[in-house]
Amino acid sequence: MARRSTSSSTGRPTGTPSGPRNRTPQPVRMRRRTAGDFVKAFLALLALLVLVVGVPGALAVTVGWPLPHSAPKTEWLSEPIGVDVFLNTLTVIVWLAWAQFTACVLVEVKAAVSGVGLPGRVPGAGPSQLLARQLVAALLLVGATAASLTPGLSQLGHSMEGNQKGTVAAAQATPGLLAQQQEQAKSTAAALAEQAGHVAAQAEHGSTAAHGATKYYRIQPPEGRHHDSLWEIAQRHLGDGRRYKEIYELNKDRVQPDGSRLSEASLIRPGWIMEMPGDAHGGELVENPDAHVSPEVRQQIGDYASTGDHAQQQHREQGGGGHAAEDGATARITVPSPRQTGDTGTPAAHTQDDSGHDSGHDSGHAFGLPEALLGAPFLAAGLLAALGRRRRQALWQSALGAVGGRRGMEPPTPHGDAQDVQDALLVGADPEGVRQLDRSLRGLAAALTAESRSLPVVYAAWLSHGDLHLQLAQPAGKPPAPWQLGQDQTFWTLSRADADRYEDTDTAAPYPGLVSLGTMDDSRLLLNLEAVPGIVSLSGREADRAAVFSSVAAELATNGWSDRMTITLVGFGADLTPLAPNRLRHLDDADALFEVMEAETRQRRGALGAAGHDSVLTGRTGPAQHTRWAPNLVLLAAQPSAEDALRLAELAADAARLGIGYLVGTESADLPGAAWAMEITPDGKLLAPLLGLELEAQLLPAVQQRAVVELFVEADPERDPDGPTNAPPFLVDISEQGRPAVYARLVGPYEIIGLDTPDGDRSALLHEALALLLLHREGVHPRVLSSALWPRGVTEDVRDALLERLRAWLGTDPDGGPRLRTDATGRLVLAKSVVSDLDVLRSLYYEATQGKGADSRAVRGRLLTDALVLVRGPLLADRADGRYRWLTHEIVDAQLPLLVADIGLALSAFHLEKDRAEKAIEALGAALRTAPDDERLWHELLRATHATGDPDRLRALAADLVSRSGARGLPPRTEALLDELLPTWREGAEAAG
Repeated sequence: MARRSTSSSTGRPTGTPSGPRNRTPQPVRMRRRTAGDFVKAFLALLALLVLVVGVPGALAVTVGWPLPHSAPKTEWLSEPIGVDVFLNTLTVIVWLAWAQFTACVLVEVKAAVSGVGLPGRVPGAGPSQLLARQLVAALLLVGATAASLTPGLSQLGHSMEGNQKGTVAAAQATPGLLAQQQEQAKSTAAALAEQAGHVAAQAEHGSTAAHGATKYYRIQPPEGRHHDSLWEIAQRHLGDGRRYKEIYELNKDRVQPDGSRLSEASLIRPGWIMEMPGDAHGGELVENPDAHVSPEVRQQIGDYASTGDHAQQQHREQGGGGHAAEDGATARITVPSPRQTGDTGTPAAHTQDDSGHDSGHDSGHAFGLPEALLGAPFLAAGLLAALGRRRRQALWQSALGAVGGRRGMEPPTPHGDAQDVQDALLVGADPEGVRQLDRSLRGLAAALTAESRSLPVVYAAWLSHGDLHLQLAQPAGKPPAPWQLGQDQTFWTLSRADADRYEDTDTAAPYPGLVSLGTMDDSRLLLNLEAVPGIVSLSGREADRAAVFSSVAAELATNGWSDRMTITLVGFGADLTPLAPNRLRHLDDADALFEVMEAETRQRRGALGAAGHDSVLTGRTGPAQHTRWAPNLVLLAAQPSAEDALRLAELAADAARLGIGYLVGTESADLPGAAWAMEITPDGKLLAPLLGLELEAQLLPAVQQRAVVELFVEADPERDPDGPTNAPPFLVDISEQGRPAVYARLVGPYEIIGLDTPDGDRSALLHEALALLLLHREGVHPRVLSSALWPRGVTEDVRDALLERLRAWLGTDPDGGPRLRTDATGRLVLAKSVVSDLDVLRSLYYEATQGKGADSRAVRGRLLTDALVLVRGPLLADRADGRYRWLTHEIVDAQLPLLVADIGLALSAFHLEKDRAEKAIEALGAALRTAPDDERLWHELLRATHATGDPDRLRALAADLVSRSGARGLPPRTEALLDELLPTWREGAEAAG
């Protein structure tokens, strides 16, 4: 076919456009050459002349012929190496390097001028060929081949072999993305709106087949220095060069007549066949079938047509398989079909949802707790775990900074909304589900690494009836066992029974960008934000959008299936940073965002290219430094301006393979460059019609957000370190008159004095319920109690029956009041006549250091001695396996050893004041039995032993410490103390070792 010399009109064709794909447009701008381009071309020419012509000329003039003029004799090997020999050897090396670089230049010039395929690879010339490519590209940028060469420039930092796969990012590497001169915002927005209207019409009218016979175009051979390009083809036959991406997406990765595939929009070859959108027009197009072309071409087009989407659609309609989502604009996030095994591992009488909670659990009403957190099991689990870590950190920092034993042992007790939110976290959290998800994903990554396979691109994860379903961007073959193919080739499924067999593994988190969006049909959706090929937009009322953004930010910041990541909050969320200061980063506005992200995008492109990876997914498997590929997820809650939206679209074009995700709020649903569009409705529905989603949205409304932040701020170890000390939540009368009616011993084996042992199987439940109430003297919400005793859920009548038995077991006080009461907030509270040894221990220490003992040495010594006698071991030392799992949410396991250590330290100081070193050693030994890892106790034991004046005893203690430390060695402060007390301790340690 001859090439037409004139191009078609740039106007839009009439009629209703129809295309095979539902594309969301990406903004693209035309490129004009600038004075800077000519300067770069001149400098590149100058550099090439110096390196290709100047270097050999200089060598010939200054050094001459470096090799011997005759064959060397064997005596030459024994002669000393002189300056001339050294210079000649160096000259030979320079000649070889010049020859290699010159070969690289010739290869790059040939590839750039021909415009066909990738340049050949010169063996061993990685850096040299990269430099040659950059110089040749800069030189030819201002020439007639610039249109075909420019798309490759953006990938110079990626990979010498051009190993980038056919992703949406590759389609974006076009002249428009290299534009230096901005078009007027108004005209660009109008063009984008026109393009968006065209795409919407395509979505409405279906595939190309529905518009008529499928049309094809055959890539033409070059004419002189002019080469065919997708941009020009779209300009001639679609009326808009920016629609080249539609042609690219229709033909990406399909086998061409020469056996190769289209993988980058800038790399097309003469003779290739391009399927065209249905509204394409022009005399160069060929319809299939077409009697006006040669039989050979007709056969090629027929073979090529059999690989198209319309053929695949016919195959699916005939029962031929699933739907491979080839890019973000056409993908539908589909609810997985239920497994056909008929066995979910759950009895029919006790049906559970994906969070592991009973579907009828406390149904009816919420007892005043925030429903948003009750229905967000993964968000609640992440917040609860992060809050526990923060409180433990505060305890340890407080212990290390304690002076004279006066510090805040107790975290502040929350009240009001903060207390309700804490209860909702305890009820709603599903830590076991988080562990299952984390182990399953890491196990998958480890299995793929063992098979030398890369991670597939995952758009979403579904949790349905205990099973985990991963929805892939495109088929990726058979998954490794025990994973199985799901309802089609784009679903990998793991049953709950198989997931339970996974153990912890030292593998990088493969999909840290997964975040919960909501539920649909009893299935919970987690969207992989970093895998979306472009921007995800969220429209709706500002308050509703804010609730979604807060939920996403909070879960990403605290989830348990990620390692390292950055969540960039733009224009909102400054108050959220206390949730995870190491993950959350706040920027004031879009200008700050562009300054940060443009630099990071360049850095990530260069790092991936230097490492030889296609995307961050290949960097998260194998022996790579996977921590370098942590995602950066950008949340921009406010509507960007038109100009900012265009810049953001360009920035996000290549984001998916770089591990960068963008979630952007908008007042309307037509954000330019949005790959996926979602809407949050006032009634809490999250809608995405083009993705096939209608979810019950996961939200974190403003009131709950403030309460969550308050919990974290109150637990901040750096907050007001010199503030008042918090008293224990419950102080008992330690005099003879304060003898309790019911006394429970929790520090050590669990014992109860003052009550008969209940009969039957419910005894264990009653004991556990009483322990929970004793550890929370401020009160326990009934829903918190039931979720602690029955983590997998229980009906309301079963819970209420247990509470009645507990009330009857505890009985009443002499005044007739029940010992288990309900306060004004509806929480369960124990009477003061029911006491635990932990209550007494706290009260004794408080009185010794801040009460009567603070002013009386004798009283202080007696109270501290009495307190240490109460310590019989760790908390609930004999608790049965599988019970008391709620203790993982508590910090009492960290509080008790610190409290015992404080008591031991205070009693040791009390004895050392009177030079009673043996008594001090005895007190410290008793404390070490409960707190063996407290470094402060060992330091005081060393000082007390030194005070005895017995060096052999001190040497033996030092040897014991060295043996306990193992391969880690002694802590630096312990070594420094030993150097002070026993300078020769290292000699003994070496002799023992």
